[in-house]
Amino acid sequence: MSDTVAERPQGGGADERPGFGARIALFYRQVVAELRKVIWPTRRELITYTWVVIVFVAVIATIVGIFDYGFGRLVLAVFG
Repeated sequence: MSDTVAERPQGGGADERPGFGARIALFYRQVVAELRKVIWPTRRELITYTWVVIVFVAVIATIVGIFDYGFGRLVLAVFG
């Protein structure tokens, strides 16, 4: 046997990890950088998209309501 101490593998050691505060700061900087890349809608586009969503939800709710009413009547007709 050799008297030399086995070398530790390089890189990725637990002692090399940045502290908690540094990781939070890095996360915050990355979030801000990503938000700067976003193409924000104009006020007009936002109003248009909002109305599209409201109309879509109203149409789907109406369709579901009609099916619910129809199936309810069908169940009452079959099972009395």
